[in-house]
Amino acid sequence: MQAEINVRAVERDAQAYWHTHASFAVSEDSNKPKYYCLSMLPYPSGKLHMGHVRNYTIGDVISRYRRMNGYNVLQPMGWDAFGMPAENAAIERGRQPAEWTYANIDYMKQQMQALGFGFDWAREVTTCKPDYYRWEQWFFTELLKRGDAYRKNGEVNWCETDQTVLANEQVEDGCCWRCGNPVERREIAQWYLRITDYAQELLDGLDTIDWPDMVKTMQRNWIGRSEGVEFDWSLPAQDATVRVYTTRPDTIMGVTFMAVAAEHPVAQAVAEQNPAVAAFIAECKRTGTSEAVIEKLEKKGMALGVDVTHPVSGQPVPVWVGNYVLMSYGGGAVMGVPGHDQRDHDFARTYGIPIVQVVDAADGSVNVEDEAFITKGDTVLVNSGAFDGLDHDAALAATADYLVEHANGERKVNYRMRDWLVSRQRYWGTPIPVVYDAAGEAYPVPAEDLPVVLPEDVHFEGVTSPLQKDEAFLGATLPDGTPGRRETDTFDTFFQSSWYYARYCCPGANGMLDERANHWLSIDQYIGGIEHAVMHLLYFRYFHKLMRDMGLVDSDEPALRYLPQGMVVSETFYREDTAGKKTYFAPNEVALSRDSRGAIVGATLLEDGDAVTVGKIQKMSKSKNNGVDPQEMIDRYGADTVRLFTMFASPPDQSLEWKEAGVEGMHRFIKRLWRAVHNHVTEGGEQPVAALDVNLCSDDDRALRAKTHSTIKKVSDDIGRRYTFNTAIAAVMELVNEIGRFKGEGAQAHAVVREALQTAVALLSPITPHTAHALWPAIGGEGAAVDIAWPEADESALVADTVSMVVQVNGKVRGQIEVPTDTDNDTIEQTAKAEEGVQRHLEGKTVRKVIVVKGRLVNIVVG
Repeated sequence: MQAEINVRAVERDAQAYWHTHASFAVSEDSNKPKYYCLSMLPYPSGKLHMGHVRNYTIGDVISRYRRMNGYNVLQPMGWDAFGMPAENAAIERGRQPAEWTYANIDYMKQQMQALGFGFDWAREVTTCKPDYYRWEQWFFTELLKRGDAYRKNGEVNWCETDQTVLANEQVEDGCCWRCGNPVERREIAQWYLRITDYAQELLDGLDTIDWPDMVKTMQRNWIGRSEGVEFDWSLPAQDATVRVYTTRPDTIMGVTFMAVAAEHPVAQAVAEQNPAVAAFIAECKRTGTSEAVIEKLEKKGMALGVDVTHPVSGQPVPVWVGNYVLMSYGGGAVMGVPGHDQRDHDFARTYGIPIVQVVDAADGSVNVEDEAFITKGDTVLVNSGAFDGLDHDAALAATADYLVEHANGERKVNYRMRDWLVSRQRYWGTPIPVVYDAAGEAYPVPAEDLPVVLPEDVHFEGVTSPLQKDEAFLGATLPDGTPGRRETDTFDTFFQSSWYYARYCCPGANGMLDERANHWLSIDQYIGGIEHAVMHLLYFRYFHKLMRDMGLVDSDEPALRYLPQGMVVSETFYREDTAGKKTYFAPNEVALSRDSRGAIVGATLLEDGDAVTVGKIQKMSKSKNNGVDPQEMIDRYGADTVRLFTMFASPPDQSLEWKEAGVEGMHRFIKRLWRAVHNHVTEGGEQPVAALDVNLCSDDDRALRAKTHSTIKKVSDDIGRRYTFNTAIAAVMELVNEIGRFKGEGAQAHAVVREALQTAVALLSPITPHTAHALWPAIGGEGAAVDIAWPEADESALVADTVSMVVQVNGKVRGQIEVPTDTDNDTIEQTAKAEEGVQRHLEGKTVRKVIVVKGRLVNIVVG
């Protein structure tokens, strides 16, 4: 064994062994309990970033730990390979999206393998390959037959730059999440899935899975279940009715206006005769359709000059068109109650609309002049005619009953969530398997004609999808044998990532899935970013329920447990010009000055030696140029150092601050562990190691054994239950330090140290697998480290012969005593009083009371 670790050789040998022995390939072994550990698959952008490294290291540590504990572990990997970035790259670089994507996959796969991730690569999924998307095309055609998929004209978020529709979740602050440019509203024919049919089940299912409360709350809020009443208001001027949904029928007498969406028929009818209204409607359409976007807008409106009739009082109520009303929610019309809704209050104050209070606190203390009163607790109705004096619950019931009876009302449960819009006007995606006849009627492509293959050799002209001009692709045959024309829209990328986890379970299946899926599902541990809480994580739960209802899977939920990993953050460095524009520099472009504690106190640019500003610690990103290339870190320190630091720097659900000084510290620890094993092995020479006999151990030997087995117990809990990998690593470091301080001699001392070192290597094996692979046989371990069992704590080693107890006098620590564990209280008291440091504080004083807390402390009260 070499005295110093050769990182390259260690990594090469370990990875060669795993490859040769197919260490991570698994089958459906019923003799072992199954464990499905899955990290979200990456988009093949070209290089792994530190967020990827952290995510996949967490999953790999959990997988390796479970494997050592006797589980049959499935840990696969694949590529979420379709999407807009590949198109943008093709346009910018003049390359084919397919060529760009496959090259990126090859490089990123090499990086994953260099990091030692234990993936079963035989199950690899690449979502842009026909052997994968064939089955989601088949699935869509089945959904069409079931009525779960449909096409309709709908108001959508349109990105003019990318020439595509965006889901509400893909609109950030009114802008496209990809290109950052503003979106606008358009109405075009689109394909949808009826996710709203599963809204209540998606809500109820959250109570059955072990996911963070924050994620569950985000999904509940996105689904947005509410109970209320839907009822009619008559519109005499247009001889029509306007249907409204409200969760607060008790405020009906506080309505002083009605607001409708720009697309509402009432507004459209007025706009035909009123150019000012038409211009306002056009302005409204230059915003997105997302509620989050609408909430941030300045609330604007215009009176339409028509009234609806109040369903209770019979009085006219003016109708306005408002930019904050969405056609997609509640029918596109809302009753304005400015006294008891802050948004309505702000709108009313802006346009001089009356504000009427109809709900008061029980003590009559409410005034709605300055702000709306929204509390639903101990309240009564006022200014509400026959409903005056009713408390909150009684008022809801009575007003709802009235509207049901007199205004064509219906009690309804509503959901904020809309049906999932799955079609996009882009090229690099799964072709939607539909053919149109001359009249525009849509026909699903028969199963025997699938897949509809996306042509990969295409030519871009601007940002328009090449499919729209590809006659070879467009030409198709209808069911009756006549010519038709293919759909040129492709599926939203969330369509592909909503079922990939199930395909991993049954590679090569002659169908979307086969019986192997039920062996592995549900996922036992899912890992990925919190940013996917209301997009991917909601859609893949929905897909799972669809697959269940089609008989493809038996379970109700795709993942039983979910761990969202925190972001990776680091310092930013920049210079600011006179116009306030910042130019950011990468960490490897600057030289840092640090104080005695290691904190950064200054930075200079290596290129010119002049100062740069040290900015805030922020998420690693291209825009801030503060990312760290994982490959550079692997080349410099080795894969195990990178893995160890990412697990040690913070708990997995919290942000990880990247500090190279911390990386260097982890590298030093690995080298220290290596030297400890080397020193132990060389000290033993050629002599066989004595068998450990606890009866022959000295007190020092037993103390080290106690530390070894208490470490096993702690690390097992930290990794297996708590997922606090940082404290697990710290515990192993403490054990290695204890080994370094150990001064025992003789055969048993040598055996105790070997046990401790074997334990340290085994406990670190999931985190630093390459190093463990080399050290395990060197320290006398049998077999390969990847195949060993997790250490078990010897409870007898944890039973100490003696115990240390703190001695206090009047609550202040004055000494410490060591006594046998079975010592009685009287003897403990006398031993404490006799302790030299304690005696000095008892002289001349009367002992009034002695409190003994066995195994912990003695408190002597004197006066």
